[in-house]
Amino acid sequence: MSRVNDVGGQSGFGAVAVEQDEPPFHADWEARVYALNVAMLRSGVYNLDQFRDAIERMPPAEYLAASYYERWLHAVETLTAVPDA
Repeated sequence: MSRVNDVGGQSGFGAVAVEQDEPPFHADWEARVYALNVAMLRSGVYNLDQFRDAIERMPPAEYLAASYYERWLHAVETLTAVPDA
């Protein structure tokens, strides 16, 4: 099953904009999400495959509207959410 992020070989998405001379993070919260994800991965809360899958399972409209680190935050929240008791 193809997911919204799987655009290999598809057309109509336009050219890829390559950022030059950009900082690694555009806002403090992005750096925090990055650090949180690293901590969760290193502590074994989830693994990289689970992280990637959580991003790829985002609803298509939400995935396309989200920035790179918004997708990361969604995955961290999804993988660390406590189920309703």
